Amino acid sequence: MTARVTIQSLRAQKVRGDKIAMLTAYDATFARLLDGAGADILLVGDSLGMVIQGHDTTLPVTLDEMIYHCRAVARGTQRAQIVGDMPFMSYQESVEQGVRHAGRLIKEGGCHAVKLEGGAQYAELVTRLTSIGIPVMGHLGLTPQSFHQFGGFKVQGRDPGATQRLIADAKALEAAGAYAIVLEGIPAAVATDVTAALAIPTIGIGAGAGCDGQVLVIYDLLGLDERFKPKFVRRYADLAATIKDACQRYIADVKDASFPSEAESFAGEREPSVTPLYSGGRKP
Repeated sequence: MTARVTIQSLRAQKVRGDKIAMLTAYDATFARLLDGAGADILLVGDSLGMVIQGHDTTLPVTLDEMIYHCRAVARGTQRAQIVGDMPFMSYQESVEQGVRHAGRLIKEGGCHAVKLEGGAQYAELVTRLTSIGIPVMGHLGLTPQSFHQFGGFKVQGRDPGATQRLIADAKALEAAGAYAIVLEGIPAAVATDVTAALAIPTIGIGAGAGCDGQVLVIYDLLGLDERFKPKFVRRYADLAATIKDACQRYIADVKDASFPSEAESFAGEREPSVTPLYSGGRKP
């Protein structure tokens, strides 16, 4: 049986200099594909509010929605560690609220860890969570749940003293028990300094190559949104064009009655020998 990626094996990767590859996943099909491709971590991100639900920010995502998607991803993996995002206002009210909701992500969502945004102000929550066996991944820099406070999705850490503030926040999270920290939207030199100051791994997104690993939203990596291509995203495919072309050809075949062909239709009175009727048991 394939060994599951753990917080201990991720720490060992940092020590060895073996980069950590993290991707987002929101359903069982993508989870199965990304797990099979060798991703170390699958993040069920609250980014689903934007790429799945069509919102402009991550703020409307609910805890129940996160649990639903985490459960789907959990069913599609064997090796990758599954991390579930704590959505906006699921932990900001109190430590007790955060403990209760993180517990639901683990117990009901099937996650192996939770991720929360923010620095030293959440150290007490991180300590409580780790003390009861819930691993915590931190998130510093451009924290999307602070969209309105930042005035948009803007690079952070450029002002004087930013490096020391980020290092202080990162060290506070590490001391509280966080096992890794996402660094988003900060200058590469700052991210390199933060990484060097920590014994736990850092995972960058728009933070340069000096982090211990990288994460991308899978929809961005695959080029599924033609309108969105920030500087930090490298597209490894252009699936938006591929999908549109396939659907256009299907529509044309339906309209000119060339689909389905005789070979693609069931004929006669008897049931087909292959069951279930629909591939994989799926029905429209």
